[in-house]
Amino acid sequence: MNQKNENLVSVILPTYNRAWTLKDAVDSVLFQDYPQIELIIVDDGSEDNTQELLKAYKSKSIILKQKNSGVSAARNAGIKKSRGEFIALLDSDDAWDKRKISCQVEFFKRNPDALICQTEEIWIRKGKRVNPKVKHKKPSGMIFEPSLDLCLVSPSAVMMRRQLFDLKGYFNEKFTVCEDYDLWLRISSTIPVFLIDKPYTIKRGGHRDQLSNFHSQDKFRILSLINLIESNSLTQAQAAKTKKVLKKKCTIYGNGCMKRGKKEEGEYYLNLGQSV
Repeated sequence: MNQKNENLVSVILPTYNRAWTLKDAVDSVLFQDYPQIELIIVDDGSEDNTQELLKAYKSKSIILKQKNSGVSAARNAGIKKSRGEFIALLDSDDAWDKRKISCQVEFFKRNPDALICQTEEIWIRKGKRVNPKVKHKKPSGMIFEPSLDLCLVSPSAVMMRRQLFDLKGYFNEKFTVCEDYDLWLRISSTIPVFLIDKPYTIKRGGHRDQLSNFHSQDKFRILSLINLIESNSLTQAQAAKTKKVLKKKCTIYGNGCMKRGKKEEGEYYLNLGQSV
């Protein structure tokens, strides 16, 4: 890993066939009011005009290109290339308020023991602002147990100290989706995730090319929970709660498979839930 620069924030921006929205994301990084930013854009094998668009940013960013390997591999490649003490992630369909990075750097200066924080978000769905449901309300601090049911950390909203990846590892490259759910659980099992109550992240959704539209998220969440239990890294109380959520997710996913005529897969997950 490269030697760190103590005041530098490395922004990792993976993208795949997102030329239609990539400019907004990149510009929102370059327009930040914090001066010490290293922008690393990882093109994960795009087949649209992404490379043509990125020509305008060659002098302002580090551009990596790799064969299509998934968002986890793209993020990991960017993180390993980076030099900053702080790592921030931005998805190519999201964007930032210009104060986002400076706000989080200031938080870390005031809280030298903190390893990770996230901001609040503004949600845009199909071009219109929507209000998140109560279940999506972001907690602050030790968030492990409420995060078991659904992901309560957004990649585009977080900033982390580099050492966090040495402590907890990187994104699991075998996960097509829910790779963030998996990493946040590994982190939050022992480390507080703090919330800055300012909506400095613009989270866009509802478009056709979202990964969650193509893959069953619960299947990957189940695998994440199994891996977590088998790691023997949880407290007794955490393990009990994790097993309870695992059983529920296996039952829901298994019944869903049965309804769709996938009997063998459905029976596997229903039996798995019963054996927890």
